[in-house]
Amino acid sequence: MDVRRADERYPGGDATAGIESRHAFSFGPHYDPDNLRFGSLIACNEERLAPGAGFDEHPHSHTEIVTWVVEGELTHRDTAGHETVVRAGDVQRLSAAAGVRHVERNDGPVPLTFVQMWLAPRDPGGEPAYEIVRGIADSTPYAVPEAGAMLHVRRLAAGERTAVPDGAYVYVHVVRGEVLLSGQTLGAGDTARLTDAVAADAVAVTRAELLVWEMSGS
Repeated sequence: MDVRRADERYPGGDATAGIESRHAFSFGPHYDPDNLRFGSLIACNEERLAPGAGFDEHPHSHTEIVTWVVEGELTHRDTAGHETVVRAGDVQRLSAAAGVRHVERNDGPVPLTFVQMWLAPRDPGGEPAYEIVRGIADSTPYAVPEAGAMLHVRRLAAGERTAVPDGAYVYVHVVRGEVLLSGQTLGAGDTARLTDAVAADAVAVTRAELLVWEMSGS
């Protein structure tokens, strides 16, 4: 298990524009050849947007983009004709395929925090696709078969224990709270990368929320 702390993330964004970004993987000017991906996961970005702030229209290709809102509301528009508002508890996925452009903004009156995760598809290309699942439940994993991955959401009360899926690659991101994972304490923004995970579990030290990726391979 490889633990990466929140304060080890690469900083990004534009403070003058109300954008604060923290990158878990090699990103933009922060090139690290030893931290390019884990399994099919190539980015796990914590984004904070002030009211009225956002990312202007920009392109993506050959990427499965999964977004989880922590607080506030995210307005999404893309060139495939989709326009939605993503709220806490929703899972949004944009399959960039051969190419798509989109806009992400905080059009609400309060700060927006979200986690955005990028996965490499097994077969690049194709037509862009979009999906949003409202109010996903803990017991309902979200599959991204194009990347050989499954997202598990875990919301835990203090003292509650949850099993971590077995898998070739398992990535645990602590959204909020504090957990004990295989003997290590993880707080908000911390992550753990487990290779060949078997019979691991997490225990909530406080009320906590986790995003857990189960991936079949790189």
